[in-house]
Amino acid sequence: MLSTEEYKALKEKEKQYAENFVAENIEASTDPLIMYRDSRPITDLKDMIESSASDEWYGDHVAFWEKDTKGGPYRSILYREMLRRVNALGTALIDMGLKDKRISIIGENCSRWAMSYFAVVCGTGIAVPLDKELDKANIVELMNDAGVEAVITTGKYEKEFKEILAEGTTKLATVINMNAARDEDGSFSWPKLVEKGQKLIDEGDRRFLDAQINNEDLAVLIYTSGTTGASKGVMISHKNLAADLMASPTVLKVNDWDIFFSVLPLHHTYECTSGFLMPMYKGAAIAYCEGLKYILKNLKEANPTMLLGVPAIFELIYKRVWKTAEKEGKADKLRKGLAMNAKMKKLHIDLSKKLFKDILSIFGSRMRLLIVGGAAINPDVLDFFRAIGINALQGYGLTECAPMGALNPDIRPKSTSCGRGFPGFQVKVNDPDEDGNGELWLKGDNVMIGYYKDPEATAEAITDGWFHSGDIGYIDDEGYIYITGRKKNVIITKNGKNVFPEELEYYINNIPVVKESMVFSEENEDKDDILVVASVRLDDEEVAEKYEGREPSKSEIYQDLWEEIDAINQKVPFFKKIKRLYIRDTDFDKNTSQKIRRFSEENRRHE
Repeated sequence: MLSTEEYKALKEKEKQYAENFVAENIEASTDPLIMYRDSRPITDLKDMIESSASDEWYGDHVAFWEKDTKGGPYRSILYREMLRRVNALGTALIDMGLKDKRISIIGENCSRWAMSYFAVVCGTGIAVPLDKELDKANIVELMNDAGVEAVITTGKYEKEFKEILAEGTTKLATVINMNAARDEDGSFSWPKLVEKGQKLIDEGDRRFLDAQINNEDLAVLIYTSGTTGASKGVMISHKNLAADLMASPTVLKVNDWDIFFSVLPLHHTYECTSGFLMPMYKGAAIAYCEGLKYILKNLKEANPTMLLGVPAIFELIYKRVWKTAEKEGKADKLRKGLAMNAKMKKLHIDLSKKLFKDILSIFGSRMRLLIVGGAAINPDVLDFFRAIGINALQGYGLTECAPMGALNPDIRPKSTSCGRGFPGFQVKVNDPDEDGNGELWLKGDNVMIGYYKDPEATAEAITDGWFHSGDIGYIDDEGYIYITGRKKNVIITKNGKNVFPEELEYYINNIPVVKESMVFSEENEDKDDILVVASVRLDDEEVAEKYEGREPSKSEIYQDLWEEIDAINQKVPFFKKIKRLYIRDTDFDKNTSQKIRRFSEENRRHE
C-alpha cells in the first residue's frame, strides 16, 4: 500500500495521462469522422462512477430501469443511489475479509450484477465474471484457475455454488445471493450486506471509499469462450477500460438521455464494456430485458433508444419482417416504400415513421441506433434498418482489447466494413499479400495486460505492443476495416492458395433453406488434393415453406441445394469451389456464445 503522498502523486500522474489522451487524440484530431469530442478524462472505473454520480454530472439521472417481478412495471434507480449501494457493498465485502481477493459475479443481467461488479473492481478485489451457461465442471475448473474465493450470484444459481462450497474442491469460502432477503445457511443476502456496509460507512469506515486504485493493475479476469480449445484468462486493467470508454464515443453519439436495452450476457466484454460501462460513463440509462422470450414485450415497455446485439438477433427480425410481408401480400408495397423513402431522403425528407410505422413499433417508439458485434452480419440487414429509419452500425472487438477495436461512424457507416479504428489506438495489416489481406494487429492502451498464468501465449500474441488479432482482413484508403477470415481457420490448398471459410459461409447462409453452415477441408480419395467441403443445417420452417408443406426426400433437398451451391461456385475462383456437401440432421456443436466449434470432430462428422 502506498503512502498518502505516494498515492496522491500516482493519481496525479494518471489524471495527467487521461487529460493528455483526450486533448491529443480526440480534441486535436484532424479526422473529419471524429465527430464527438466531449469525452471527459477518467483514470479508472472508480473515478468514472464517482464523477458520473456527482451533482456536477449525472447524479439525478436514471442509471437503471428494471423489474422487481416478472411482468411487473419498470422501476428506476438513480446514479447517486447506484453509487451509494456500490460504496456500501464494497465496504461490507472488505469487512468480510475479501480485500484483494478474486470474486466471481455470475447470473442474469440486472442492476445488482452491475453494482456488484463496481463494488469489486472499485476498491475490493479482482472481478472474475463467469458465464452462467457453463456446466458445473467448467465453472469449478475456472474458479480453481482464477483462485476465486467468493461468488456473488443470483438466486437461480445459489444452490450450485452452495454445493461447490460444501464439496471443498475450490478456494470458495463465501456465497452471496443477490436476490435473498436474509442470510441463509451457507450464503449471505446482498441487500443485508448493503445495509451492513452503509452502517459501517455512517460510523466512519472509509476502507472502500479511500481504496487505492492503480489503473495499470489487474482489475478484471475474463475467460474467453473459444471455438478451438480451452478458455484463456484475459487480464484487463482499469486503464484498458478507461481508454476504451474515452476513445469509442467519438465516432458515435451517446446522449445522457439514451436508454440502452440490455439483452446480451454481462459476463461478455462486448456487453460489459459497450452496453454497461459506456452508458455509465455517458450518463445514459440501462433497461434490463427479462429474458430472450420477453425481448419484444420489454422493448415496447422500456422504449429504449439503443440496442446492442449479435447478428442472429437482427437477422431474425429482418427475416421475419420480410416473411410476414410475403405472407400478407405486402412485400411489393414494402419494396416500393423503401425505394420512395430513399428518393425522399436525397431531398432531406424522411418518411420512415409514416411508411414503416408497424415495423418500427417492434422496437418501441424511440429506437434510434442498433449496434452489431460478435460476428459478421449480412450488410443487407444493416442497409434495411437504416432504410426504415433506425441507424444500424457494425463494430469489431476482441476480449483482449477490452474489447473495442473498431466501429463504423454513425454519420458515414459502410455496411460491408466492421468500422474504423478509434483515436489514440492503431490498427494495421501485418504482412499483407498482393490483395492487401493480412493479419490485423492492434495497438493502444486498450490492449490487455496479458493472458493469465501464460507468459508464452502472451509473448506469441503481443509484439512490441501490437496485439495479433488472428483475424485476416484489409483496410481501405479511408481507414475502414474489412474482415475476410480467421487465420486459424484458413484452408490451404495443395497449390498454396488460401481459402477463408467465412467468405463461403456468408454465401451459403444466404440460401433461404439454410439455417447455418460450416466450411472445412477434406482430402480426396487419392489423398493428393485438398477439397473444400460444406456442411449445412437446414431451417425446417423454410424447408416446409419451399416445398409447400409436403415432405421432400433427402435426395431432392440435396439436389436442390446443390443447384444453389453451384450458383455460389460460379462466383468464386476455381480453388475456392465447394466440392462436397453434407446435410446435418442435428445442430452444430457450439460454445456458450453460440459460435460453431470449427475443430470439433462432431461438426465434421458425416450424417
